Amino acid sequence: MRVFNRNRCLRQLAAIASISSLVAGCGLLSDGDPADAGPIVVGTTSSPSTLDPAASWDGSWELFRNIYQTLLAYPSGATTPQPDAAEECGFTDDSNRTYRCTLRAGMTFSDGDALDAKAVKYSIDRIKKINVPAGPTGLLGSLDSVEVSSDREVVFHLNQADATFPFVLATPAMSIVDPDDYPADALRKDGHVTGSGPYVLKAYTEGKQSVLVKNDRYKGRAERKNDAVTIRYFQESAKMAKALRAKDIDMIYLGLGADDIVELQKKDPSDGLQLIESAGTDINYLVFNPKDKWARKTAVRQAVAQVVDRAAIAHKVYKDTVDPLYSMVPKGLTSHTTGFFDDYGDPDPEKARATLRDAGITERVPLTLWYTTDRYGSETAVEFKELKRQLEDSGLFTITLKSRPWKTYVEGYQKGEYAVFGRGWFPDFPDAENFIAPFVGNDNALGTPYPQPEITGVLLPRSRRESDRANVVKDFKRAQQILVDDARLLPLWQGKQYTAASEDISGGERALDPSMIMMMWELSRKTSW
Repeated sequence: MRVFNRNRCLRQLAAIASISSLVAGCGLLSDGDPADAGPIVVGTTSSPSTLDPAASWDGSWELFRNIYQTLLAYPSGATTPQPDAAEECGFTDDSNRTYRCTLRAGMTFSDGDALDAKAVKYSIDRIKKINVPAGPTGLLGSLDSVEVSSDREVVFHLNQADATFPFVLATPAMSIVDPDDYPADALRKDGHVTGSGPYVLKAYTEGKQSVLVKNDRYKGRAERKNDAVTIRYFQESAKMAKALRAKDIDMIYLGLGADDIVELQKKDPSDGLQLIESAGTDINYLVFNPKDKWARKTAVRQAVAQVVDRAAIAHKVYKDTVDPLYSMVPKGLTSHTTGFFDDYGDPDPEKARATLRDAGITERVPLTLWYTTDRYGSETAVEFKELKRQLEDSGLFTITLKSRPWKTYVEGYQKGEYAVFGRGWFPDFPDAENFIAPFVGNDNALGTPYPQPEITGVLLPRSRRESDRANVVKDFKRAQQILVDDARLLPLWQGKQYTAASEDISGGERALDPSMIMMMWELSRKTSW
């Protein structure tokens, strides 16, 4: 059976909800050349786990979007992909099974090597050949073969209809790499990058920073409003916010802490900062590993689902900067349901006790919950302490908490080492499929096989034949109910997107693509007030 996987990374770009300008007077800004201030420095708690696109189905994409190029991408404000490295792309048949792209003329990589149709085929083929566990191979489940028909034309032959394939090509996983620098059957491990994106990765220090400078050979849709950006990676939200207030960084992209968001919402003019708030479709959830003695039991998973208090997590931990979530498909997307609330209602330890008792489980259930220390912000540790409190206070569970930094955390869940672990999901394109397909099948994005033949064999293939996505609501509602019944994945909350910046930085409201990935080229310094 074919595995249908689509990443994390669907993330519908919602309209900007508000832009709260926390600014001081006009006299604070200079009329000089903004380039004199040096590169724009952006802080985030999301550091890459790899520099090779063939290995990444995670937050590494945030860097990739800016240093590599894909055939299709998203212009500012767009929710459907448009040609980028390509001049034009489209299905050539009515069955949505043959997709052709024509490259722009004269394309090169940053080192001057030619970027042609052979390089595109090489880049896509190596993803499937290397087949990194829990890597982006799952995105290519509908791809049968890639054909080079000329130096500038590449044709994708699909094994079945897939109206969402253009969105897959727009993900940073499909970044085009230089065949001379990236092995066909192994990952590149020299710490360097050869891409064709708007920027060149001039310097990289793992877990510390990425130094981006303008790529003079770039040909694509991006209109760069700056010459250089430095991305600094923080492990603690509070230190990152302190760096922003001290003007050590110009902007915070991901990982802004709830306390700092609340402070910025007070609109203190003396801060000289701006807070940009937008609706988000990122979600946070728990994954249960079927290899674990206790997590494999349906009754245990259902009892956890019956006890967890999402509203308490959203209020006590995140200060209502997130919303409780009762389905893997977030609010704002067509097909969203509230299945976990409909089936379980409010948290009820006695109902959970009855569920366990009916399964013959009368002792406290021991579970180890894992989380990452440096990916989703400092509140993650507090969130898992709250989960531990809720589960243990029910009298039904004994919880052990463990954590790792993101890079080793990813390696752990890819190997199936964790009984229960937390994940976040930033989608790739605005469709309910991207919150279901990545998590099911034997080679899913989580490293925990989840065979679900009705979803992978019936619902997803049928939905992909429909170009009009309004016609797939029934199938996706059914898929969500299957996930509720199995309780292999437990949605916790849905995020809102907050970006904070110094008052002299503009473009933050335009810089997020539908995956909530920042297009650094949209940022600029104001030259006058």
